[in-house]
Amino acid sequence: QVQLVESGGGLVQPGGSLRLSCTAQISDFSTYAFEWYREVSGNRRQWIASIVSDGRTNYEDDMRGRTSISRDNAKNSVYLQIDDLKPEDSAVYYCFAERLWKGDHEKYWGQGTQVIVSS
Repeated sequence: QVQLVESGGGLVQPGGSLRLSCTAQISDFSTYAFEWYREVSGNRRQWIASIVSDGRTNYEDDMRGRTSISRDNAKNSVYLQIDDLKPEDSAVYYCFAERLWKGDHEKYWGQGTQVIVSS
């Protein structure tokens, strides 16, 4: 059974940094692309960043420059570093994994980790 577990959320002051982790209980981890989302108003999930199997990354325009996504295939883990946190970054952050494998489009979500940015 596939499981994605996020961690690293919490309370942080404005201007601070956080490193979120997503550890995946998943076979063939390196074949998956991973993304980070956050839940914004109206229960909509906003895409933040993605990293594909060869390590290429992409970022939402407003997050580019203060966000970094990375992966460690040896640890079955993906990370999201966010710097210069703002109150509007407060949200539940979700890890998402997907791959197209033998005709199947596999998609998995984690349970989320809460980030609160407040003084």
